[in-house]
Amino acid sequence: MGYTVTKESIIGDVLDTDMDAAPFFFEIGMHCLGCPASRGESIEEACAVHGTDPDALVAKLNEFFAAKA
Repeated sequence: MGYTVTKESIIGDVLDTDMDAAPFFFEIGMHCLGCPASRGESIEEACAVHGTDPDALVAKLNEFFAAKA
């Protein structure tokens, strides 16, 4: 069974599951992934700060994790 991401998923948890997911966050302008504050944010919170669509990011991340399953 693969890993499933939701808008409520915490960024640190996603990255702890697979650091190869980091480029998806870089794409939305989130370059501070090592910062404790950013790692504690949900995907929805981070997308709101960066003005991007959380559903689009969740879809990309789930495609990424499904391909690895």
